[in-house]
Amino acid sequence: MNDQPRTNRNISSGVIAAVSATVVAVSGGVAWLSSQTPNAPIQGNPNQSIEKQKPLTSQTGQEQTANIYWLKPTAKSFQLVAQPVKIASDQPGQALESALNTLLEGPKETKDSTTIPPGTKLLSLKIENNEIHVNLSENFTGGGGSASMVGRVGQVVYTATTLDPNAKVYLEINGKPLEVLGGEGVEIEQPLTRKTFQENYPL
Repeated sequence: MNDQPRTNRNISSGVIAAVSATVVAVSGGVAWLSSQTPNAPIQGNPNQSIEKQKPLTSQTGQEQTANIYWLKPTAKSFQLVAQPVKIASDQPGQALESALNTLLEGPKETKDSTTIPPGTKLLSLKIENNEIHVNLSENFTGGGGSASMVGRVGQVVYTATTLDPNAKVYLEINGKPLEVLGGEGVEIEQPLTRKTFQENYPL
């Protein structure tokens, strides 16, 4: 009867010793493994591995569809007509710049026309929130009567707002706000939107 408790104590002591030895061995193995991989990401700071996998802000091969607006002659004046074009850019500023430059080059694959004078250049383009500042060369103001002036303004306004139909357009000539256009003195009330153009400048 006196030997039974002693046997249980011996077994319990052996089990505890074995478990302790296992814990020490595992801890030593982890410490050795950590010392052999100093460049591994530290636990709790996952940004070290995520940072390298961030996507680029612009990717090649992406396209946007923009509308270039030409003028179709009618019995009394003109009518704005849209020509959709694919532009290889996923950035709104780049796509809009390409669309405006295409407009200023004049129609090539369409029977429609333009009243924008040849040689008109896009000097700069600035987009802020829903405001678009279009800075054109002085060629834009030359030649044509009032119908021609209104038509070319409509072409620029509608093309500039192709990606945001509700945007406000500010027209500039050589960096200065366009207030009066042409010899007949067509007053330009800015900012211009599609709605205000339809209300104030009927074609």
